[in-house]
Amino acid sequence: MYKAFYSLTTTPFSKESSHCFASKNFKEVSAGLDYLKKTRGMGLLTGEPGAGKTFALRIFAAGLNPSLFKAVYFPLSTGTVMDFYRGLALDLGEEPCFRKVDLFDQIQKRVLSLFRDKRITPVFILDEMHMAPSKMLMDLSLLFNFSMDSLNPFVLILTGLPSLKHRLDVVQAQSLNQRIIMRYTMEPMDKEEVQQYIDEHLEQSGAKYALFGVDAMEAVTSLSQGWPRLINNICINSLLLGAQAGKELIDAELVRLAARDAGIV
Repeated sequence: MYKAFYSLTTTPFSKESSHCFASKNFKEVSAGLDYLKKTRGMGLLTGEPGAGKTFALRIFAAGLNPSLFKAVYFPLSTGTVMDFYRGLALDLGEEPCFRKVDLFDQIQKRVLSLFRDKRITPVFILDEMHMAPSKMLMDLSLLFNFSMDSLNPFVLILTGLPSLKHRLDVVQAQSLNQRIIMRYTMEPMDKEEVQQYIDEHLEQSGAKYALFGVDAMEAVTSLSQGWPRLINNICINSLLLGAQAGKELIDAELVRLAARDAGIV
């Protein structure tokens, strides 16, 4: 309904949107991921929920040359720890072995085969790793140890909430922590970036004029604290309420109602 009311051609602020807002965070994390792609090895990406981690990784994975890289994305929230290892084997094109020791050997041999025989670098993106058991973090250090740690035939990106950094600081995870060569923590956007973010998304969706007033922009910035997911939720709800109320220009009061309906305040 709101698309017709505001004469929009596409749905703005959708997670399916391919529009990339070039925030400071996005530029910096993209540079870090590009460095990791060139050097190979391990990287760490952390941030609060809704900070844009998954979006940045999705854009990164989509830009990989499939003749040179094979992207494997796996969220730890999917199944058990053994399901996690079996999922890695399956995504590499292998029929998973039953025992963990055989799974490890199978995964390592497949990674080496891709790298040496096909000149393809596997890129593992492991999400929700703040929930990983300590034993699993220790296992990863062994699983991704090739030729006595003299060879990195892979890219491994660990991503999760900020608590993941503290998990890796403990003694049991030091062997993994010390091998991480790229680290980045996503931060919220500032006031200027939030306003540019909203304007760009609306423009990409065909908006012919500014739909959010100055006070509304300030309200979105304050209520979202600069986190992309919250900005999206508030703006979508604001457009819905605005269309229902017949308001061509969204004001701060409407934004506050939208945030309340979204459970943000």
